[in-house]
Amino acid sequence: MHPTELETKQLLAQCHVRRITRGGPGGQHRNKTASAVVVKHLPSGAVAEANERRDQSVNLQRAIFRLRVQLALEVRTKRERWPSPLWESRRHRGRIVLDPTHADFPRMLAEALDLLEQFAGDHQQAADELGCSNSQLVRLLSMDDRALALLNAQRGSLGLKPLRPKP
Repeated sequence: MHPTELETKQLLAQCHVRRITRGGPGGQHRNKTASAVVVKHLPSGAVAEANERRDQSVNLQRAIFRLRVQLALEVRTKRERWPSPLWESRRHRGRIVLDPTHADFPRMLAEALDLLEQFAGDHQQAADELGCSNSQLVRLLSMDDRALALLNAQRGSLGLKPLRPKP
């Protein structure tokens, strides 16, 4: 199971959470309490932080989401079944219906990157396996620039051309 698929409670059991104070501009309205949150996933070393709100619980939720995205980028797993039920529920007539701020985004990203690694960066084969078009797969990856850069680095090491999303 990929760490992005864990329930929040299970994921936090694998993490170290620090609450800290962050400085910066803002004058008298700047947060002066320890509401910034840094979450480190101990098995992988992935780290995420949120400090833009005064509410520590909101910052914790944002940090957890960012950690899930970071885990999707950093952790590769072998899967038995493609596509997952989540992927199938998010695919409509070959199109991927997903917003990069939605809670399902990290899991979908992780699944796409796992499959692309399994197929050595062959986006055509991965798209066929996932039941979507090449452009839909590249569009999903381009929702996070780091994901597309990761795929293009993998493709470059294999002597393949980089992919670019269509405007």
